[in-house]
Amino acid sequence: MKSLIRKLKKKFFEKEVYLKVYEPRKKTVPEKTIPVTTAWKGLELIIEDILDQFDVNRGSCIEFGVEFGFSSVVFSNYFEKVTGIDTFIGDEHTVHKGDHYDKTKQSLIGFENIELVQSDYKDWIKKDTNQYDFAHVDIVHNYKETYECGLWAVQHSKCCIFHDTESFPEVRRAVFDIAKNTGKTAYNYPYHYGLGIIA
Repeated sequence: MKSLIRKLKKKFFEKEVYLKVYEPRKKTVPEKTIPVTTAWKGLELIIEDILDQFDVNRGSCIEFGVEFGFSSVVFSNYFEKVTGIDTFIGDEHTVHKGDHYDKTKQSLIGFENIELVQSDYKDWIKKDTNQYDFAHVDIVHNYKETYECGLWAVQHSKCCIFHDTESFPEVRRAVFDIAKNTGKTAYNYPYHYGLGIIA
């Protein structure tokens, strides 16, 4: 009975916070990845397709929420420069707690087009006025933080993606609201914990 109630609530929520379904035309294995455990596994196959479908230039990418660098390395296959912003200490929704900046930096040492910055997104967005071709938001999965960081990212990029739209309703709602408030279109890829796309 509880399972049925949960399913009905999810269906109702998805109707209320409707995101157009994203359908990849192709899946591509990036040339370079790193062997780390990640909830992002599987999403690397659709990044090139997203860039092609939304006609995204391949100059610059900014990422909020690097953790151990899997997604950063995926992006490094497609962009001249990737800037990764993270506190590198985990948050209430991550398994790993404690400073892992040096460990992540060491694993990405061979990727010269990735720059890691140990910073809270709040401090970063106060000072960065640059425009990016692409942005990725995968920070603490609360509405307020996702909306605040995501709004900045959408306003400073042509296309922005958000991880965990299926596993965290707050992320899905933030994606919906950001798209609505910026006049852009929101899509959702419902696999691998969900990937929201605003373009």
